[in-house]
Order: sequence, then structure tokens, then C-alpha cells
Amino acid sequence: MAKKVLVINPGSTSTKISIYLDEVVLLEKKIIHPTELIQKYRTIAEQYDFRKQMILDFLYESKFDLTSLDAVCGRGGILRPLASGTYLINEKMVNELLYNPRGEHASNLGSILAWEIAKPLKIPAFTVDPVVVDEMAPIARISGMPIIERRSTFHALNHKAIARKAAKDLNIAYSELNMIVVHLGGGVSVGAHYKGRVIDVNDALEGDGPMSPERSGTVPLGPLYRMCFSGKYTLEEITKMNHGKGGLVAYLGSNDAREIVKRIEGNDEYSKLIYEAMIYQIAKEIGACATIFYGKVDAIILTGGMAQEPYLVKELTNRVSFIAKVLVYPGEDEMLSLAQGALRVLNKQESPQIY
Repeated sequence: MAKKVLVINPGSTSTKISIYLDEVVLLEKKIIHPTELIQKYRTIAEQYDFRKQMILDFLYESKFDLTSLDAVCGRGGILRPLASGTYLINEKMVNELLYNPRGEHASNLGSILAWEIAKPLKIPAFTVDPVVVDEMAPIARISGMPIIERRSTFHALNHKAIARKAAKDLNIAYSELNMIVVHLGGGVSVGAHYKGRVIDVNDALEGDGPMSPERSGTVPLGPLYRMCFSGKYTLEEITKMNHGKGGLVAYLGSNDAREIVKRIEGNDEYSKLIYEAMIYQIAKEIGACATIFYGKVDAIILTGGMAQEPYLVKELTNRVSFIAKVLVYPGEDEMLSLAQGALRVLNKQESPQIY
């Protein structure tokens, strides 16, 4: 019997919602939240009430019967490190996100909203592959400073969904493949998928790895720590230089790859240098991941919003195709990925994880 799932994906200035009947969209809406409204709230958690009301108002206006739902699924937030899978949202998870968050991110609201909407309906609430999915090998955690451990924070939802799709297209089980998956968005995460597990990946949340449209990537440490103690900058300002106002936007004043490519086509040599430096750094990260597999890589997967940009895909492919075949899955479909995770549990294809 077909299952009906409400999917909720909060962003910094919007909340996306979709109703799925199995994998078919019945209803969808991107609710935009004006910046002046968002700025009234000190923390992400404080935005919960008004976002919930806007979701319920839209569903009411659409004459959607909430009692017809089988489950609600919300995008996962910054929790403690977790194994990959679909999680049954519980009070412990919600309380941690509300009162003791491990980081401020709009995705923290996904599980809270899903739980609060599902609870009065007496149906399950789920989250799928949150950004803190951690399958890193012990050797990958070593940083060089014993008091700092490398951690796994990346675009896990899209990585896992696209890896499964690529495995299906290759007609080989995901658990039998060595793949390098590259999420190309505002942040860039490059993950080594070893037989179904992401055993190494750069920390995309805090700007580790290659630079991206909004993140600086790894920078030389000496100048960085001297800058930190110069007295010229606050912690907040330096944090923004690393993620939010780093990378392309720092050099070129734009985080829009399409706009920058237009500049390059107009013979803007500086824009070309910076853009190709980003591609160069991403290629280096892919090459580094190939060493994890001793060069035995079945496929390199390019996905995310920037994978829609032909110039980047061509230049990146030219640099790394000697390692393995390059497969491109442009964009990302987080909503469908969330629905599919919930459906796998509802259809008893997998058991839910408990937080």
C-alpha cells in the first residue's frame, strides 16, 4: 500500500516542504522567510514556532488532510556523530537540538518540526543521514595535534543518496564499490566511499579541504594563527572568513558559479585564475582520496548544484579522469532522499536507528 510522507527541509531563509505518495510529489512549497524576520531571533531554535505555523497554514490553505499522513521526515541537524541510516526522532534528540545544540545550523529545526507535527497525529517522525554521519576510519581521525581530532561533518544525505543511485546505475552493490563522491555546493565535501562506508571526508562545515564558493578551505596555519592573535579581528569575523565569506565570495564578491563563468567568458583573467584555483584544489582532494584506495577507484561521482555548470565539470573531469571514470549527477534532491529514507523504514526494508 502506498505511503504518504511529509518532508521538511529548513534553510537559513526558507523552509521547503513536500508531500510524497511513495516517491511521487503530491504537493510542494518553498516558504521564504524575510531576512528582517529571521534577524529578530537570537538563535535557530527560537525560529521553531513561526516556521511550524507557516507550514501548518500552507497545508490548511491547500486543504491537505494531515491525518492521511503515514510519517513526517525532517532534515537532520548537528547532533553527536552518528552511523548512516534513518533515525526515529525522539524526545532526547529534540531536547538536544533545542536546549544544547552542538552547532547553530538551520537544519537543526528539521527534526524538531517533524517531531512536533507528527506527535499529535501519533505517527512516526524520522530524519535521514544528518550532516554528522561518521564512518571515518581510525587512521583518518589523526590530525597531527593530539588535542584536535579530524571529524566527519559533510553533505551526508546527498552523498549517500547519490552513491546508491550511482551503484544502481553501475549495476554493482554499493557495498562492493570504491567511490569518491564530490558534493559541489556552497561548501565542497569530497568523501572516500569504501564498500558502503565514508571512511574519510573533509569537514565541510568548518571549511576544511578545498575552497568553495563560500568557504576558504584549508589555509596556511602560520599566517592564520598570527592573524587570530593580532587583535585586529574577532573570533566571529575570522569564522566568517573561513565559512560564509570565504572562497569565491571573498576573492570575487560572488558565490554564484554561473555569474563567474560569464565573467571568464568576458575575458576576466582574475576571475578565471580564482575559479580554476578552486577546481585545482578540488582535484587535489580527489587525488588524495584515491590514495586511500591504493588507486583502485571504481568511479568518481560529481553532484550538487555546481555540477550543473559545464565549465567546472569539464575542467575537473580533465584533471581526474585518469584515476577512474567520472559520473555526473547534477544538483541534489534532498527532499526525495529524505522521503526515500522514511519509506525504506515504513516498507520494512530497513530498521530505524534510535538516537
